[in-house]
Amino acid sequence: MTTTTPLPEKTVPDPAEPPPSLLDRFRVPGAFLLGAVLLLGVAPLALSDFRLNLLAKYLCYAIVAVGVSLAWGRGGLLVLGQGVFFGLGGYAMAMHLKLADAADTGQTLPDFMQLYGTGDTLPWWWQPFANPLFALAMTVLLPMAVAALVGFFVFRRRVKGAYFAILSQALAAALAIWLVGQQATTGGTNGLTDIQGFFGYDLNDPVNQKMVYFIIAAVLLLLMALARQLFVSRYGELLVAVRDSEERVRFLGYDPAGVKLVAYVVAAGMAGLAGALFVPAVGIISPALIGIVPSIGFVIGAAVGGRASLVGAVLGALAVAWAQSTLSDAFPAAWTYLQGLLFVLAVGFLPGGLASLAVVVRRRRTPRTTTTTAAPTGGTA
Repeated sequence: MTTTTPLPEKTVPDPAEPPPSLLDRFRVPGAFLLGAVLLLGVAPLALSDFRLNLLAKYLCYAIVAVGVSLAWGRGGLLVLGQGVFFGLGGYAMAMHLKLADAADTGQTLPDFMQLYGTGDTLPWWWQPFANPLFALAMTVLLPMAVAALVGFFVFRRRVKGAYFAILSQALAAALAIWLVGQQATTGGTNGLTDIQGFFGYDLNDPVNQKMVYFIIAAVLLLLMALARQLFVSRYGELLVAVRDSEERVRFLGYDPAGVKLVAYVVAAGMAGLAGALFVPAVGIISPALIGIVPSIGFVIGAAVGGRASLVGAVLGALAVAWAQSTLSDAFPAAWTYLQGLLFVLAVGFLPGGLASLAVVVRRRRTPRTTTTTAAPTGGTA
């Protein structure tokens, strides 16, 4: 008696699901191309040098928002300490640029070290940053290493939710306090200021400032493309699964701690790179830019725009940064309260941010279909 192996059934497309239209296929590449045209083409032509420098500063915040969208929007990690990694990347870049500025004037010490009288010897932990390749690598690797060390112990201990958020805030506060106390080697409260050059280019030249803007805009677009690939990859699906049901993922044989650690480390690297680019764009890095309040500001931008949407997080970060620059000058005492109110409203009443507003409106306009059950009829007498 012979047995025959059944052939695999052919997959028949579901007629109820229409194939993706041409618009759906090119929606993401089209949006990316539109963003590139606006940032690299329209903005430099339409904005003055001052406004373009402001936009470069805002784009640095948007780079941080890309990492927040990955860690919080996809992974559920409320990262309220991104200022730590932003500051590590910023100080790594600023240390090299200050040493380069001192070398151009024939000095061996940065100007603030000569002012505070620390001696004639450069601190040992400053010396490697004289190498530009080392400094560039540290702007990304140092924040990622710190995030890997902290995340390894935190996620292995299954710390999450509000406890993780409080811990990340404590790290931001600790770094800011430490920097303030090291005035002789970090500039203290003032930070590292008056940065004149950027790898041999004079930052006082408007042409070079525009070059820095193009670099920042290109980095933002590349990181958005990278984050998009992570979102749609197998890892992105696993990260969402860990966010929604961590115990179920652990039961299936995956390690949720490792999955969350990767997202946390990648977001830290993006924040460090943003801090490094912030330094030549603004010319300063200080503890006031990396403490608790700036860390919360990074998260508020992503929350307002939509933390689960890359475009929403970036646009939200740009909008909040613009509002901070304009409203804080007009209402300096009330801006902090307004910033907190934005966060409460976004998280409490519009969790998906402004990116989900169209979906919410469309859902409310769609009439609900109700099914009515006929009443049972009684029998004849």
